[in-house]
Amino acid sequence: MQFNSQKIKLGIGRALLRLMPLILMGTLTLVTFWLVQKVTPPEKSSLERVRLHEPDYIINNGALSALNEFGNTKYRILGKKVIHYDDDASIDILTPRMRFFLAGKAPVTVKSDTGHLDGELTILDLIDNASIFRPAQTATASQAATLRMLASSTYFKVLINDDIIETNRPITLEQGMSIMHSTEGGKFNNVEQSIALLGQVKGRIERAPRGNQ
Repeated sequence: MQFNSQKIKLGIGRALLRLMPLILMGTLTLVTFWLVQKVTPPEKSSLERVRLHEPDYIINNGALSALNEFGNTKYRILGKKVIHYDDDASIDILTPRMRFFLAGKAPVTVKSDTGHLDGELTILDLIDNASIFRPAQTATASQAATLRMLASSTYFKVLINDDIIETNRPITLEQGMSIMHSTEGGKFNNVEQSIALLGQVKGRIERAPRGNQ
């Protein structure tokens, strides 16, 4: 009987030795799973993982103004509908109209069918039926007279801090009685009140009436 008991113990020991690699692997797997769960932060909901690009407020007939260092209005942006997004602070504008104000110079107005203002309020994209308009201005003691100017394109980008309006799309420029067409866009400098056309340019240049010079 004692012999059989020793034989049984010996058999159990050998079985345990054969199972030892499996036991060690199972234990290692459990420890690894526990460590992963310990260091992994709780899973967030889908709304927390992704900030949806959805409006947080909408203003009808909205207006946005900025002042210069002297407290005067530098520019004003108007829109039939202003839609603000929480995720990136950007703004979509229906029928945007922006007007620049510079002391001693005619105000310049840009507008389009739709617009997009980035979250830092530095770039305004004007899309579809976009235009730049500057009315005629009579001569002053410090500045020569300027003719009425109208530039039209399907797209303009307004670099607000730089007082630059540019496009790489075809553009039509009317200045006084002159009209020019550019295939590759142009750049308007609001400080200098000048516009440069790029690419192939065609059109006609008419001399302004003597009373407007």
